[in-house]
This record gives sequence, C-alpha cells and structure tokens, in this order.
Amino acid sequence: MSFDLLAVFTAFGLIFLAELPDKTMFASLAMGTRMRPLYVWLGTSTAFAVHVVLAVGAGGLLGLLPDMVVKLVSAALFGLGAFLLLRGGDGDDADEAGGGGGIVTGFWPVYTTAFMAVFVSEWGDLTQITTANLAATNGPLPTAVGSAAALMTVSALALLVGRFIAKRVPLRTVQRIGGVCMAALAAWSLIEAFA
Repeated sequence: MSFDLLAVFTAFGLIFLAELPDKTMFASLAMGTRMRPLYVWLGTSTAFAVHVVLAVGAGGLLGLLPDMVVKLVSAALFGLGAFLLLRGGDGDDADEAGGGGGIVTGFWPVYTTAFMAVFVSEWGDLTQITTANLAATNGPLPTAVGSAAALMTVSALALLVGRFIAKRVPLRTVQRIGGVCMAALAAWSLIEAFA
C-alpha cells in the first residue's frame, strides 16, 4: 500500500481554501482574543480530528443527521459565546490594571469550549462533506492527513491573528467585537437552519 502525496496535497488545498471563510475560523479568532490560544487550538484541533475521522470513516452517513437540529445547537452555542463575551465587560478594567489581561487560562474550560464550538458547528459542513468525498476517491489515509492538517492550520492562523489583535487593541474593544462576531455567527447558523 503506497501513500499518495498528491492526494494529501489535494485534500490540504481544497479543505484549506474551503475553511478560510468558514464560521469556525472566525470563532477561533474570537476565542483566541480572550482565551489561551494553545488551549483553544488543542480543542479545535481535537474536534477537527474527530470530524475528519468520522468523515473518512462514515462518509455519507453524516448527511443523515438532521441538519436543522445541528444548526440550532450551533446557533445556541455561538449565542452563549456572544452573551459571555458581551456581558464580561464590567470587571475588565480591574483585570487589565492587575496585569491579568482578562485571559481565560484554565485548560479544561478553554479546551471544552473550543472543542464543543467546533464539534457541533462542523456537522454536515462543506469541509466535512468534501473530506468524505475525497476519501471515497483518493483514499482514506491521505485524505485524513491532508484534511486534518488544513483544518488545524486555518485554526492556528486564526488564533495568531486573534493574539495580534488582542495585543494592540484594548481588551474591552476586543471583547465587544468578539461578542458581535459570535452573535453574527449565531444568526448565521439560525439562517442556515431555516433556509
């Protein structure tokens, strides 16, 4: 059995381009401004890895999940994230003065939040469907490697941009922008559920 590098690069290129404008990239960016980026990346990467395994292994079965339910749960999670970011502005001045920077630091809370946000919102996503289709034509292992690498790379890029923004813009402003982005993602998910 040979490992097809062309299939890896094909999967990487297609999934990378499809994920760039995706809502999970923006969710990673928003989480990266308020939470430890490494923990967020580990959570999102784990969720992406699970989805790649499911897409490669189960392919067409993922399309049987009720799309509306997935979109509504995704909207609720993004809405909760927006609420938490927009509500959390009152004590930020004390955090900034104390040098804490308002960053959520606990591994498990950050990891779980990042994992769940991506895990729920990626069901039936274009990248998951594309991964399943590529696995059927290009083989499961090269597709899994290329797809997972692309998804993790996009998440890492979003987190780097998020940290860059967080260091140059006041925390309260970052929080408000992140909250608005999460609210927009919640609305987007609702529109997708009913469209």
